[in-house]
Amino acid sequence: MKKNAKQSKLLHEYFKEWTELYKVGAIRPITLKKYRITHQRLLELAPLLTFKELNRKSYQKLLNDYALTHEKQTTMDFHHQIKGAILDAHDEGLITIDPTRKVVIKGKDPAPKKVKYLNQFELHALLKQLSLSESLSLDWLILLVAKTGIRFSEALAVTPSDFDFSQQTLSINKTWNYKDATGGFQPTKNYSSNRKIQLDWQTVTQFSRLIHLLPLDKPIFIRERVFNSTVNNLLKKYCEDARVPVISLHCLRHTHASLLLFAGVSIASVARRLGHSNMTTTQQTYLHIIQELENQDNEKIVRHLSNLY
Repeated sequence: MKKNAKQSKLLHEYFKEWTELYKVGAIRPITLKKYRITHQRLLELAPLLTFKELNRKSYQKLLNDYALTHEKQTTMDFHHQIKGAILDAHDEGLITIDPTRKVVIKGKDPAPKKVKYLNQFELHALLKQLSLSESLSLDWLILLVAKTGIRFSEALAVTPSDFDFSQQTLSINKTWNYKDATGGFQPTKNYSSNRKIQLDWQTVTQFSRLIHLLPLDKPIFIRERVFNSTVNNLLKKYCEDARVPVISLHCLRHTHASLLLFAGVSIASVARRLGHSNMTTTQQTYLHIIQELENQDNEKIVRHLSNLY
C-alpha cells in the first residue's frame, strides 16, 4: 500500500519538492529561477503524470511536447534538470527503471544566429560614437566592457577601490544585483570570476581622472537603477550610427575575447581574463575562431616544413 502511495506521487510535485530541498541555497538565484520555470512547464505539460505512469514512452512524450515550442538545446536543458530529480526518485524506489535512458532530444530549428562579435575595424567605428564626457556615464561603461571583457553585472559593481593604477589592474571580486530593484553587491559567478584584469595605459589615465573624487566603496556607474535593456538600446543606436552589425553588451564581451584570440593571445590567458571556470568553456564558446586560427597555423606549418631542405 505504501509503495502504491509513493507511485501515485505526481512528477511535477516531486520535482518542486526536490528543487526546494536540494537546490535552494546551493545554486545562484538566477539558476534557481530556471528550475522553477521548468516546474511550471512540467505542470502545464504533464499535470497528472504520476510515477506509476512514468516510463520511457511517457517521458519521451513529455520531452516531445516541450520540443514543439523550443529549440534542441533548450529541450536538452529541460531534460537535464528533470533527469536529476528522476534519478533521485529512482534511488528512493519510487520507480524501478530509469525512464530517461536513451531519450531522443528533439526541438525546433534554431533561429538564425545573430552576430556575436565585431571585427577590429567595426569595434573602432563603434567606439568613435561614444560620448565620453568628463563625468561617468553609460558610455564609459560600454568602453570599459570593450576594453576588459567583463560581464554587465561585474561592470556595475566596479568601485574606485577596485582600480590599482600603479599596477594598471582592475580587480573583479563582486557583481551588482541589477535584476532586483533594491540592487546591492553579490558574489561573482564562480571562484574563477574573481580575478585581476590588466588595463592599457589609456584606460588607466581616463579612469584615474574620472573617479579620483568618488567614494572608494561605492559603484561608479550606479546613480539610479540601471537596466540591461537600457544599455543595450544605447549600444544599438551607436551600432546603427556607426553602420556596423547591432550587438548586445554581452556580445561586446565576445568581441573583446575574439580580438585577443586573433591577436595571438593564448586560450588560457583569455579564459582567465574572462573569468571562465575552465578553458573548455572558452574553447566551446570560441570554437569557430580557434578553428580559423588552426587553419592559419597549418598553413604556417606547411610553409615552414617545405623550407627544411
